[in-house]
Amino acid sequence: MGPEGIAVEKNGPLAIVTLRRPYRLNAFNQAMFGELEDAARELSNAPLPQAVVITGAGADAFSAGFDVNPDNPMVAEMARAMELREKEPIARSIGALRAAVDRFVALPVPIIAAVNGKAFGGGAELAVRCDLRVMDPAAEICFSEVRLGLMPDWGGGATLAHLIGSASAADLILTARRVGADEAMRMGLINRISAPGKALEEAVEMAEAIIRNGPQAVRSALKVIRAGRNLSLQATLDLEQQTAVDLIASGECLHGIGAFLSGETPDFPDLSPEDIAE
Repeated sequence: MGPEGIAVEKNGPLAIVTLRRPYRLNAFNQAMFGELEDAARELSNAPLPQAVVITGAGADAFSAGFDVNPDNPMVAEMARAMELREKEPIARSIGALRAAVDRFVALPVPIIAAVNGKAFGGGAELAVRCDLRVMDPAAEICFSEVRLGLMPDWGGGATLAHLIGSASAADLILTARRVGADEAMRMGLINRISAPGKALEEAVEMAEAIIRNGPQAVRSALKVIRAGRNLSLQATLDLEQQTAVDLIASGECLHGIGAFLSGETPDFPDLSPEDIAE
């Protein structure tokens, strides 16, 4: 891949995914959706990373979402469909971009968004679909779609309502107003505010803290946290109990408890995709 697109850097148990179209505020064109899906496919293969950080190239933007400029082939295709009032080509395009985002955020490891700059439109949606968010104090988040006569369609609208509540989600989506780091933190939209210019560095530090823990324990807990968005409380409690049984039966805790009792740092075994507790 050339200098434009999506780069995947693996550093042992950590993977860093960088959106690289800084001259367009890292907005997604047709090729980048395919590359996001390729990145998810690559990271799904053994050896699995234990955490993934996604960020934007340059200091200005995490991502401005969907590139609405006419040189994006998806724009031309949907414009023709709108002229003819045909829904099928639009559904095909929306389905393709959603499939790419869905596949990426379904990676069975914690995904941290390092919001290093503007996260607008689909970029804001991608950030909220990650598990954790670290935001630069100068960055802004804006669900800007309605300003263009559009609406969230990367899955971020529904996710936002689960994350911060339907009233706050309605505020951000329907007004399309920009939210700074302090307000985002108060709303529960992000997890941490970094030092200036350090969103990626501090997201990596968060990832490293996760990586020090039992990999199967982390993924098992994450599985229950994610499932809880769609299940009833009782169903989530039942899943938590069964997942805990599966985790303990795997024996990973023998390494953690043994190290704790001896005052040592645990050395957890690597985990293959087949070993993930289902």
